Amino acid sequence: MDNNEIKTHFLFEKVNYKILLIGLGVIALGFILMAGGGSDDPKVFSDAIFNFQRIRLAPTVVLIGFGVTIYAILKNPNPEVTVTEASNEGAFPEDRAIKNFKIKK
Repeated sequence: MDNNEIKTHFLFEKVNYKILLIGLGVIALGFILMAGGGSDDPKVFSDAIFNFQRIRLAPTVVLIGFGVTIYAILKNPNPEVTVTEASNEGAFPEDRAIKNFKIKK
């Protein structure tokens, strides 16, 4: 590879991005479920704001969406490559063997 060539890669794989978008959609659905419940007349109080959908269901859907999003971030797309295998390959320059290095006795 030439020094002038730019190597680009994404942080996550395609599967991770799909799961992440699903999680964001679930979070958006939870916030949509929370919306509403107000009264048309500001002088009249509406009990619709305290129904099951806005108090229990919507926050649960939002938390599930956060869980899916966290799973998408932590999911390893290549399970066959572990951290120890990557470190054995010399992922960092200081871990590689020094060329032409001889120990004097």
